[in-house]
Amino acid sequence: MTVRSAFDTAMEFLPRPLDSVRSIKLKLGILLVASGAVGFAYFWSQIGWLPVGTTIGALLCGLVTSQVLAHGMTKPLREMTAAARAMRRGDYSRRVRATARDEVGELAGAFNQMAADLAAADRQRRELIANVSHELRTPITALQNVLENVVDGVADADAQTMRTALAQTERLGRLVTELLDLSRIDAGAHRLTLAEFPVAPLLDEVVAEASVAARGARFTVDVQPPNATTVADRERLHQVVVNLIDNAARHGPAGGEVRVTARAGAELVLEVADDGPGIAPEDRERVFERFTRGERAGGGGTGLGLNIARWIIDLHGGTIAVVDGPGCRIRATLPARTEVLHGSGSGTPDPHSLSRPIGAA
Repeated sequence: MTVRSAFDTAMEFLPRPLDSVRSIKLKLGILLVASGAVGFAYFWSQIGWLPVGTTIGALLCGLVTSQVLAHGMTKPLREMTAAARAMRRGDYSRRVRATARDEVGELAGAFNQMAADLAAADRQRRELIANVSHELRTPITALQNVLENVVDGVADADAQTMRTALAQTERLGRLVTELLDLSRIDAGAHRLTLAEFPVAPLLDEVVAEASVAARGARFTVDVQPPNATTVADRERLHQVVVNLIDNAARHGPAGGEVRVTARAGAELVLEVADDGPGIAPEDRERVFERFTRGERAGGGGTGLGLNIARWIIDLHGGTIAVVDGPGCRIRATLPARTEVLHGSGSGTPDPHSLSRPIGAA
């Protein structure tokens, strides 16, 4: 324990006689007068006399000076109080002038940062409500119209009508799944279950699902080497590829080709490309933000898919980014993790040892 920390600990046990005083300026005045009085009393006890008028005048001068100087010291605190009360009413725009270099200045700077963070969180909350409301309303309205037509006899409950209703129901299901993943991201509570598995069957499985949902697109899969394997959370990696292919199918031209490639070596490189116009360099980072769909967005989508894909890739310790075209190309890189399975030499991995919390290396 340092001398300062020991002193701070000892000071915690001292009484606080000025806690009932509601003004810091008044406290400083009382502090100055009290300390001056103690000093004058000491001199009086040693010298035997002091001019009364001079003593009182010195104390008054010190008191006035302390009040003038304390005004600038306490103004940031008053501004913070007013800003905090405004925040309680939902106004996060107020800031505190932070020019001092002392503890009050540091507090003012931290307060401004907190206010900015709260404003951003409030803006994201409002955007979340607005976007989710919009995304829910669209499929619910479409599904309601289909069912009303069937009930009123305007349309028959044939296979085509049921497929339309099913597509809207699946869209609702995807939105709910993405919102659940969003809550896991914010809570930081998800764990990965790593296992070794072949890459080609996973990609074929995702493409087969996408071919049914996006009938107007053509899909190709290329895995090198064909028997490539990786160590990852298969369910989560499946979700990444689904989101990337869905993004490419929706934003690519009608009847265009979506190319899914995988290259295994020191690391696994997954890439999904389409024949669309691509993403401008200045927007390539923004497309991974929540509810950002870009200028070329169309055909629905919540703007959460790429954000969730980045979250999952980050969990695996990899990277994901938009790379140069032609078209839009999104590349995800996963590090090799065979040592997780075989490093102990036991041959059979312990499933519990393959789970790791968010942020683990």
